[in-house]
Amino acid sequence: MRKRKKAAAAMAIAAMMVLALGSGCQKKYEQIELSNAGSGIGEDPGQGGEAFEGGQADGSFGQETDLAGPETEGRAETSIREQNMVGQPAPVFKDVDETVYVSGDSVNLRASASTGSQVVAVFKKGEKLRRTGYGDEWSRVQYEGMTCYIASRYVSAAVLEPEAGTAQGQPEAGAAGDVAFNSSWKYGEFSKINSGTAKLYRAEEGSRKGITVCVNAGHGTSGGSSVKTLCHPDGTPKVTGGTTGAGATSAVAVSGGMIFSDGTAEAKVTLAMAKKLKEKLLAAGYDVLMIRESDDVQLDNVARTVIANNCADCHIALHWDSTENNKGAFYMSVPNVSSYRNMEPVKSNWEKHNALGECLVAGLRSAGVKIFSNGSMEMDLTQTSFSTVPSIDIELGDKASDHSDGTLDTLAAGLLAGVNQYFGQ
Repeated sequence: MRKRKKAAAAMAIAAMMVLALGSGCQKKYEQIELSNAGSGIGEDPGQGGEAFEGGQADGSFGQETDLAGPETEGRAETSIREQNMVGQPAPVFKDVDETVYVSGDSVNLRASASTGSQVVAVFKKGEKLRRTGYGDEWSRVQYEGMTCYIASRYVSAAVLEPEAGTAQGQPEAGAAGDVAFNSSWKYGEFSKINSGTAKLYRAEEGSRKGITVCVNAGHGTSGGSSVKTLCHPDGTPKVTGGTTGAGATSAVAVSGGMIFSDGTAEAKVTLAMAKKLKEKLLAAGYDVLMIRESDDVQLDNVARTVIANNCADCHIALHWDSTENNKGAFYMSVPNVSSYRNMEPVKSNWEKHNALGECLVAGLRSAGVKIFSNGSMEMDLTQTSFSTVPSIDIELGDKASDHSDGTLDTLAAGLLAGVNQYFGQ
């Protein structure tokens, strides 16, 4: 198995992840679920081998069981990481010492049992690992002298051969890999339009941070306004107004967006903005998951959110507001309504959503961008209602705002500063 560069550096960064939820713009790491961000190719744990059952897309840890067997090397360090997971019980592993084989294609190896943690390496089907602990959701493995974690459902005790013509190891820097929607992912069943694909880009190897940012160019789904999806996964009605009024239980799958005062479609501007931001993020060492890179992608708001949940460490949707007074930039904050904040997955993630929004606004402000009011507006959004990673709709102005190339470059620089602030870079 080919060595992965920068593994030690990645683990050093991962050690920061046990910090408790803080104030301001610090990244809040929480143990959630397996990400498919390895190469952006949809994983199929059932092909080519016998995948272990029990791995849930939402990363819930299941019932705890007693640990059995002798203590394994590195167990003390592992216990600290496992017991410091914010808002989640520590996973419990049955100690084993065995060789297992990756049964899915492009599976992330993580620094801790969570998709909120650093990606240490990405494995292809058939690559082998030494497993030291087994749980229903996650397996503890040894990799280059480090204790790491991989989803149990994507490893098998059966010997598996790598797929023909597929090079092992991580994708080349800058290479794009298609990310297909997987209907088995948590909340995937609520999507109505999902035949399109997103694309994942890798930063240069020497500068990679092991953090994936989902950049979602708002709108741009042909036919999206004629299809409706549930506003909330539990079917409850919206608690605020917006494009869809308060009290509604379903909303358009993807709205067409507004038209700027100069006649330019919002979808055109969000796409240009997304491409600007992608280049700045890649140059700074972030991997980038691009939801849309053309005028039309057949992914509704639920599908976009579910892909980001499973393939990225945060989700930034780019929009401009429909007002006409050049009001400035702001983010859509999570409404301070108890019924909404107590609904999952909002309950487990709303503080992270708002923290990311605060950081993005702070970054924009530092770049000289005009900010509307206090920088936020409460809004019940489909995106927020289904997000399990830090997720924000950022409004970068309105119909009357300048959207020239130079302005978009300034906005991208501000957003990058906000991302750096949130992840402590």
